[in-house]
Parts: sequence; structure tokens; C-alpha cells
Amino acid sequence: MVNNWLNIIQDSLLPPTCILCNNPGFNRWDICYDCYSCLPWAQHQCPRCAATLPDSSPVTLPCGACLNQSPAFDSTVAVFKHQHAIRYLIAHLKFNAQYKHARLLGLLLAEALQFSTAPRPEAIIPMPLHPNRYQERGFNQSVEIARTVAQQLQIPLLLNHCIRNRDTGHQTQLSRAERLKNVRQCFTFTQPIHAKHIALVDDVMTTGATLQELAEVLKNSGVQRVDAWVCAHA
Repeated sequence: MVNNWLNIIQDSLLPPTCILCNNPGFNRWDICYDCYSCLPWAQHQCPRCAATLPDSSPVTLPCGACLNQSPAFDSTVAVFKHQHAIRYLIAHLKFNAQYKHARLLGLLLAEALQFSTAPRPEAIIPMPLHPNRYQERGFNQSVEIARTVAQQLQIPLLLNHCIRNRDTGHQTQLSRAERLKNVRQCFTFTQPIHAKHIALVDDVMTTGATLQELAEVLKNSGVQRVDAWVCAHA
């Protein structure tokens, strides 16, 4: 009841406004209904890696690549294609420290997860950022997104259990094989993880190499199930 009154007061003093067009927001979010409806929603994806499937393929079965060589993570939820408004929201979060974008992306990701029939994880781990990148950026965008997801879904957030011990640099121009090689042994645990089911949160999934490496490390440490939750799939 107290939280409801606080929300009412906040909305009356600072009503939600669409980040994309400045019109009034809806659902107490910083996005209007028209912009929300036009977001590049991802559809017909592989349940294991979120790769786009042909329209004729059943979405209950993994894609050919996953059947041939299963990734270390057990499932992927990727809400959007990395296009248009979503690309804008993520880019301005990462490179212009627009924290309100992180909250909106987290709310959108949490909303999609509400409809998932998969079992809920015991804890969430945001994708770690190397200290050099953190110093350059001043924050970890995956942590900021994961905070909202954890709050909305009421799942514990583990922020200090895993670190990125090697700066892998920008991987934009690398192939999947090069990315897999580049991220080998780049994660270290600072304390034991006792949960058996973990969800990894990241902003964008491109080849899945970084998520693959962290999921593999988690599996080797005794975690039984690892899910990947990402805002967008490139």
C-alpha cells in the first residue's frame, strides 16, 4: 500500500514520458503505447540459442546448430531484434549513461519473462564487465538492466560472485570462432555459487560466445541449469 502511494505521488510529480517520442508513457513506463507496439519484437526463435527459425520450423525444438552441438546454456529468452528503437536504447545506455534506458529495457525483459513457462532460476548474474571497461564507462549496463529484472521478478541478484579477469576488447569484427577463442578463461569466481539454476542477463547477444563461456564455467562449478536472458539478439 505504501509503495502504491509512493508510485502515485511520483507519477503525479514526474509523469512517465516516452523516451522515444516524448509523448506520455503508458503502464507507468517511459514509453508510449504506439512506440511500444512498434518495437522490433523477436519471433519464431530457437528455444536454446534464440536464433531465428524458418516459419515452418516448430519453436519447441532446437535449431540444427544446437542439435549438432548444444550450447552450455539451456535456454535463451531474447525479447527483441537488435534493430531500430532497441538499438538506440541500448547504444545510448552504454555510451551515454542513460540509466532510464536500463530501467525501461529491464521492464520490457521482465514483462516477457512473465509469460515464460520455464522454471524460475534461484538467482540472476549480470554479465561481468572488465575493470578497464568499467572505468571507461563508469557502470555496467547489464547490472543496471538486471537490477530491474530482479526487482520485478523477485529473484536474488548476485553481483560479487563472478569477475571478468581479462579484457577481451571489442569483438564486433570477430567471427564466432574468433570470439569463442577470445573469451576463453576470462571469468573467475570470487566466492562459491550454491544455486543450481542461474539466469545470465546481458543487453545484446550476437554469437553467444561470451554467454557460452560463462555458462560453461558455471556448469563446471556445479550449476545444473543456466538460462540466458537478453534484451536483444543481433
